[in-house]
Amino acid sequence: MTSTKRVVVIGGGMAAARLAGQLSAAGSAVELTVVGEEPHAPYNRVLLAEVLAGRYGPEVVALPVPSAVRWLRGVRAVRLDRAERLVRCDDGSSVPYDTLVLATGSNPVLPPLRGLFPEAGGPPGPARGGRGLPRGVHPFRTLSDCRALAQEARPGARAVVVGGGLLGVSAARALAGRGIRTVLAHQGEHLMERQLDPRASELLRDHLAALGVEVHTECRVRGLRTRRAGGDGRAAGVELADGYLLEAELVVLACGVRPRTGLARAAGLEVRRGIVVDDALRTSDPAVHAVGDCAEHGGVVYGLAGAAQDQADALARVLLAEPGAPADRPPRTAGGTARGAPAPYTGTRALTRLTLSPLPPGRGRALDLAAFGETVPGPGDDVVHLADATRSVYRKVVVRGDRLVGGILLGDLDGVGALARTWEGDEPLPSAPLLHLIANDGGL
Repeated sequence: MTSTKRVVVIGGGMAAARLAGQLSAAGSAVELTVVGEEPHAPYNRVLLAEVLAGRYGPEVVALPVPSAVRWLRGVRAVRLDRAERLVRCDDGSSVPYDTLVLATGSNPVLPPLRGLFPEAGGPPGPARGGRGLPRGVHPFRTLSDCRALAQEARPGARAVVVGGGLLGVSAARALAGRGIRTVLAHQGEHLMERQLDPRASELLRDHLAALGVEVHTECRVRGLRTRRAGGDGRAAGVELADGYLLEAELVVLACGVRPRTGLARAAGLEVRRGIVVDDALRTSDPAVHAVGDCAEHGGVVYGLAGAAQDQADALARVLLAEPGAPADRPPRTAGGTARGAPAPYTGTRALTRLTLSPLPPGRGRALDLAAFGETVPGPGDDVVHLADATRSVYRKVVVRGDRLVGGILLGDLDGVGALARTWEGDEPLPSAPLLHLIANDGGL
């Protein structure tokens, strides 16, 4: 091994940018190369809906990259040679490594809709950027997806968003704000069922309706219709299971994501739902780590920006503690130093937060949403509710013994910070009436 450790990261997203920033800030003896498939700088994907809505330009959501990092943009890794410790790329180049980090992210799930892949007869490989999809049909996962959608989002056009999770709700709100007549079709019983209970979801549905979004739940889309006139094959609408046709020039697929594990699997690494890692974010090969949406830790694939950042921080501690890291400069990250054993990654307590601003400004109220932990109470749990439909306010917390184990908050979120900190720290609750937890100040 050379005196300078060669670290190669495959994937140019938020996890890679965070790891690069942490290693550079610590002044580490690391030669860092990032192989990124996307042609642009890394960006904050949490803000993609704001870019689609026209509130932010792409440059606003860009993430900084330290000047010392060799960042290969528009280059795709196609094979891992673990014996030679080389990353083979689609441009014919090979990048050597001492330590490899897989931050390959996730792919949008493309549903098995009749007519979605008329030429190929099935989904196209990695399903990135809508390759092989009819005109007017877009996934909503990357900045390129966002730009392609924005180019076609003309006021007065009709759009159907398939999927009522976090991404689908964000996309529908953004399209409605651009003057698009938007329908949101969701197969589940209520919107954002992973985060919200039925009562909170109903408030969210009312908010979207006020923005002009038509919402259909318990609604299964079974097919895509395309135009025959002119032979352009452009989207004309989606067909529901009951045969009803929702006409649309734009169809947005927001049906979830799936970890990108193809490289790891082909290289013989252990893969379940994601690439399996231990508390040091190591895969089954000690020279290879994985972080972000592609990683599975403790049986969990998070798929959340917060978890990707936590994992990047933890991996920075690991890399800085290994031989070759400077002994005189500890990493500027919480827990562990270069001189001692790094603090292990023990998981992320994930909080989902979404702000639905009125679009255009002044059209109705904004709606803030936050959800965390276990929102479905178990036997013996205490549940505290506060609801005010006139102000679109809903608060629910679940308490187990003297611990806050979960909550859903909509509307005025003045207290969400204090509640989230108490939950994240697993701290005992104050000896005050439980209703005090969801007072305006958070009760803490």
